[in-house]
Amino acid sequence: MAKKSMVNRDIKRAKLIKQHAGKRLDLKKIIANVDASYEEKMTAAAKLQKLPRDSSPSRLRTRCALTGRPRAVYAKFGLSRSKLREATMRGDVPGLRKASW
Repeated sequence: MAKKSMVNRDIKRAKLIKQHAGKRLDLKKIIANVDASYEEKMTAAAKLQKLPRDSSPSRLRTRCALTGRPRAVYAKFGLSRSKLREATMRGDVPGLRKASW
């Protein structure tokens, strides 16, 4: 099990990302726009930097839905490797089974 504080921190980050997604997208469009002037781009970049650091999607960590483990998480299932293996052995994951040859 991961520490509850770390899991809660990621939940808080996800909320911030969702809250600031529109602003962040608009500012990035201005920065990438070829027709925008240099001053407009610089003000947009400054506004982007003033947004909360945790509102950046790259700071969000994928975690296991059951244990909160941050590493070895399969995005397709939302589970870590160990919990995915346990669920597969129980037959809870349709279409997935342990390889044997």
